[in-house]
Amino acid sequence: MASDEFISRRHFMGIVSGAIAAAGVAGSVAAQPIATKARIVIIGAGAAGTAIANRLAMRLEQASIVIIDGRRDHIYQPGLSLVAAGLRPASYVVSRTKDWLQPGVKLIEEPAVAIDPVAKTVATAARNTVPYDYLIVAPGLVLDHQAIEGFSLDLVGSNGVGALYAGPEYAARTWAAASRFAETGGTGLFTRPATEMKCAGAPLKHTFLIDDIASRKVGAGRYKITYAAHADSLFSVPIVSEKVRMLFEERGINAVYSRVLKAIDPGRRIATFQTPKGTEELGYDYIHVIPPQRAPALIRQSDLSWADKWTDQGWVEVDQYTLRHRRYPDIFALGDVAGVPKGKTAASVKWQVPVVEDHLVAAIQGKEGTERFNGYTSCPLMTRVGRAMLIEFDYRNNLAPSFPGLIAPLEELWISWLMKEVALRPTYYAMLRGKA
Repeated sequence: MASDEFISRRHFMGIVSGAIAAAGVAGSVAAQPIATKARIVIIGAGAAGTAIANRLAMRLEQASIVIIDGRRDHIYQPGLSLVAAGLRPASYVVSRTKDWLQPGVKLIEEPAVAIDPVAKTVATAARNTVPYDYLIVAPGLVLDHQAIEGFSLDLVGSNGVGALYAGPEYAARTWAAASRFAETGGTGLFTRPATEMKCAGAPLKHTFLIDDIASRKVGAGRYKITYAAHADSLFSVPIVSEKVRMLFEERGINAVYSRVLKAIDPGRRIATFQTPKGTEELGYDYIHVIPPQRAPALIRQSDLSWADKWTDQGWVEVDQYTLRHRRYPDIFALGDVAGVPKGKTAASVKWQVPVVEDHLVAAIQGKEGTERFNGYTSCPLMTRVGRAMLIEFDYRNNLAPSFPGLIAPLEELWISWLMKEVALRPTYYAMLRGKA
């Protein structure tokens, strides 16, 4: 390694470390505590629910803060792409939910099953009724695997089938199937659903990484990859879509458009897609399946969903800037379940949480909040092992780089890879603790 490259790497590592430290300081709750008897109920102990619970616990004195979630494990979802590429073990993304919560937060370890926004209560699976003054819904989303005919999670890891979104175990199984493809070659088929989805860059990340790994294992000419885009572009931000198209062309990745996966035949290894002209079958040796994604039934059955948008998906009807429900002002939504045009990433949650905190605390005080969420979404788009593009954008599809002049968002850089592999997890965990 040349000395100037060493100096550059050392310099950038200092920047990465500084960014983590700055996130912990700048994002910490510094306002004076407010005394209140408000009853605050939070549904979901994922990234959004845990972060807002901890921030409110530090901000409010004597408030009742209850978080309801039947999942005992907390999953660091941004790490699933690394697990599915053989770069991290499944254990890398798993921790215990209760270990992240402040002492002032009560955890009810059972799922919520019903919300009554008029009576202002939440019912749990054990038939307990939890009243609230303010409700924050952050249950995440559900993966509709049943929408793909012939698909079952039992298939993942064998028969050339991968599905990294399904969780740590399935991400590891995905690598088992993908690694066999990378070593033996054949046809790789990568898909993306037509619904809104968490981290819309993840299908592209997996495509790029498996292509890179296969190029070094089985070698060029012994495999081919097709990416089936659900629409007429590869990414929702036009300038990013064009960059991805160019990279695909350079690497020989075939892109087909307006293809939505409807069924697989694992015995024959045939995938059926819906296209504007009807159905089309494509063969594969390895297929990565990402099913349609929707709000949990709890939300879809609660009168909280949009009536005229995403009607097949059920996202919560909130103001896109305040994340406050448009019909029930004592309800807020955070994270994947929020019905806003952008923002289904952990990085979005980091900027959504302070907005909800501001408006909820202001409501307790009889005031109006002032913070606004601009749709900030971040996607460290891994394009090779060791290289990534740090894509950040807002509601208007404007690029919103955090390090202008330092990290070019549309260049494949090792420092952008480090932001994903090294910096993101500590920053994420600082966010969970309410410190970022």
